[in-house]
Amino acid sequence: QVQLVESGGGLVQTGGSLRLSCAASGHTFSNYVMSWFRQVPGKEREFVTGISWSSGSTYYVDSVKGRFTISRDNAKNTVNLQMNSLKPEDTAVYYCAAGVGPSVRWGRISTYDFWGQGTQVTVSS
Repeated sequence: QVQLVESGGGLVQTGGSLRLSCAASGHTFSNYVMSWFRQVPGKEREFVTGISWSSGSTYYVDSVKGRFTISRDNAKNTVNLQMNSLKPEDTAVYYCAAGVGPSVRWGRISTYDFWGQGTQVTVSS
């Protein structure tokens, strides 16, 4: 049974940092793309960043470039999201998602097969 479990969310002030982790289990993810999405109540879930587990190539949405960094830890089967210089507009529930590499289109939700339960990130002004 595939499981994606996010952790690391919380409350932080503007300009602060948080590190999210996504622990993946129940499957071999070596040919998967792992991504982070976020969602604010009343709005659509939006793509933030993704990484190819095999090649390590990454992609970021413009609003987080230079502030967020995605990485993978093969030994621990985790994907991390380091978030620096946080802004109030980064406040959202952050979700980890996994999809088979060749089928994934970075920002297209329907191309991802597995999702975590989400973790809340709140940035106070």
